[in-house]
Amino acid sequence: MSRIGLVLGGGGVSGASYEMATLMAIRLATGWEPNDAEVIVGTSGGAYVGAMVRAGRLHLDSVVRDGEDRDAVADRIRGYLYSNRGAVELRRWIRHGLIGGLRQPGLRMFLGAPARYGSEGLEDWVTDTIGDQGSEWPNRPLVAVAYDIVAGERVAFGTVAAPDVTVPEAVAASSAVPLVFSPAEIDGRLYCDGGVVSGTHADLVLGAEEALDLVIILAPMAVDEEREGAWFHERLFDRVGRQSLEAELDQIMAAWPSTDTLVLRPRPRVLKAMRPNPMDADTVVPTFIHTLASMKDRLAAQEVWSTLERHLGPVNEVT
Repeated sequence: MSRIGLVLGGGGVSGASYEMATLMAIRLATGWEPNDAEVIVGTSGGAYVGAMVRAGRLHLDSVVRDGEDRDAVADRIRGYLYSNRGAVELRRWIRHGLIGGLRQPGLRMFLGAPARYGSEGLEDWVTDTIGDQGSEWPNRPLVAVAYDIVAGERVAFGTVAAPDVTVPEAVAASSAVPLVFSPAEIDGRLYCDGGVVSGTHADLVLGAEEALDLVIILAPMAVDEEREGAWFHERLFDRVGRQSLEAELDQIMAAWPSTDTLVLRPRPRVLKAMRPNPMDADTVVPTFIHTLASMKDRLAAQEVWSTLERHLGPVNEVT
């Protein structure tokens, strides 16, 4: 079987739901187990899904638990993510965000700004999902990408160059969306969502010990087909996401000319369930259902199915 890399892009809780459904659909259609990937790179919500995959928790019960309806699922997720009030660290923000932003205007001005919620709930959500396995890093490569606010650079937790942290700490740091969550503080360093640099960070698969045969990229925030009535911020984030991803794909192609890449993005009918607010817990179940329904046609597309068939070995024909 081919050597596979898996890139799970950011996209909030709806993006995570899209990725869970997509990976389950690929597994059902091909028999390939996502945890067999040589390396998994996750950003923000994708880091959460990556942790779930490496913990062997990619199954329906991780999305909808026994006896839950869609409202109960949303309430459970909200209970983790939006229950801890964020601390107002004005001095810290002025020093590391506002002043730096005045020198170099841009997104940095908002990094570390006072937020409504603390990032501790993100850790709790991961711990609840993967259990005790979160205390030790997985044996197989898992990378969770965050952004170091003070250093002004991305940090790829799970690599030798990054600080030693637990999986829940890494995922919380990778998922701390500015203005929504306070920065995650680990050993005195401040981290926020890795998506402020790129929604995918697909180039990090180049850290694999050997060249990969196929890189599968799930990109919830780099769509190329807008939903009807898309808001301005959706178009902006998708445009930036596409630009970053295209540059990363160029890097992969330059380093590994023989490597195939497969990019899967939500289609408009799925986006209708996911947006306009990807952090809205009410989107989780509808996104999951619409994604599963859409994957039959998406995976059956000739360019997709031929790639899966070539690299994942004997597969069941999608009919």
